Amino acid sequence: MRRRAHSHSNAERWVLSYADFVTLMFAFFVAMYAISQQDKSGAKRVSESVREAVKSGGVMTTVRSSMATHDGSRTSVGLASNSLASPVTADPSLLESYRQLTKTLKNQIDSGKVSLSLGSRGLIVTLQERSFFPSGDDSIYSSSFPTIALIAGVIANMPNPIQLEGHTDSVPIHTERFKNNWELSTARSIALLQLLESEYGLEPGRFSVAGYAQNSPAASNTSEEGRARNRRVEIVILPVPIIH
Repeated sequence: MRRRAHSHSNAERWVLSYADFVTLMFAFFVAMYAISQQDKSGAKRVSESVREAVKSGGVMTTVRSSMATHDGSRTSVGLASNSLASPVTADPSLLESYRQLTKTLKNQIDSGKVSLSLGSRGLIVTLQERSFFPSGDDSIYSSSFPTIALIAGVIANMPNPIQLEGHTDSVPIHTERFKNNWELSTARSIALLQLLESEYGLEPGRFSVAGYAQNSPAASNTSEEGRARNRRVEIVILPVPIIH
């Protein structure tokens, strides 16, 4: 009976040693992952998380959360949009501009004319058609100029490249001016670019324009409410490219 007890004790010690080995291996691989990203702030965060987890025994949970918040070679930040959506992966360099635009455009956001979101693509300012464009046309309401001026005032001081993206609903258009939704969506992007350049002095070389027609919907086209949300122009403030 004594021999059985002695054998059981040795087995338990072996299991504990193996568990320690597995814990150290997780710490090693997480450290290697952080180094490979060439992101000093991200590597520091992951390293600190691992050290804390080793102390508390929660390595697996910490590894998942640290890796889940890393986007390419940039440190990721969880941030909800102004509509209180789920946290998204965001470029931290755009956080201050997001906060500034949220404050500057508070009335327009509250009224549904404008919405903001911050994610992996960048900082997106969405202009709803009903407040900025007549139906089926690319002329911009003069009543919307004060809102556009507020946006221009913020992005004028930013170094970021910007893409203007026009979107429509799925209802086909064919008029004397526009043969289809592709032409309409692109024309609206160009009209906004021309206004930002001529009225607010923004450098056109910072911009690119795109028209997506009905092919990148924000909502379902099966209802009028959804179609209204899809008729929009988005000002996409892109992350500043990292030059190695």
